Amino acid sequence: MIKIISFDMDGTLVDSKFTDWVWLEGIPKLYAEKEKIPFYEAKHIVVEEYLRVGEGAIEWYDIKYWFRFFGLDGHWRDLLESYIDKIRVYEDVHETLQHLDGRFKLILTSNAGREFIDVEMKATGLERFFAYIFSATSDFSLVKKTKHFYEKICEILKAKPDEILHVGDHQEFDYFVPRSIGINAYYLDRSGKESGDFIIQDLRMLKNILSLN
Repeated sequence: MIKIISFDMDGTLVDSKFTDWVWLEGIPKLYAEKEKIPFYEAKHIVVEEYLRVGEGAIEWYDIKYWFRFFGLDGHWRDLLESYIDKIRVYEDVHETLQHLDGRFKLILTSNAGREFIDVEMKATGLERFFAYIFSATSDFSLVKKTKHFYEKICEILKAKPDEILHVGDHQEFDYFVPRSIGINAYYLDRSGKESGDFIIQDLRMLKNILSLN
């Protein structure tokens, strides 16, 4: 029996434009100002450094690390807040969360750093729906949502895997990995290219999956 519903964040509740603006516009812009070089040159240097570190390193996700690395002026929080207007919530999100709220314990399980999660949740007002918010990178020092990540969540919530339903837009880390430990996982494919018993194109489909009125 499902007691807990877990949602991924980027690509599931909000689109990726906000994070793209921060990493590919905001940080290069600050670096260009600091070094007094053209933006295009600064962006090339910044992206090269991102790639040198690689997404397999915890530093990849840590905006505080990059502020220190590039010696940027100002505060990372100010940078994030300067792009709040770029945050977009998918149209099916509020209706879905409102329908599930009070019937299930809702949690957020994201690979994003807590700095991004906190800003996005506060800006959208979505934080009020979630009993727990977990960041793989900030809370567990994991660069991916691994089996260990989901096992720790079960342990913290004192829940069995089959009592949790998880939905997210990454086929590996939101579908295959959680299902491998017994979590009822659904792959969210907003493009509609994929189909199958455990693939949904819209979060509102959860209503039928959970047999709710």
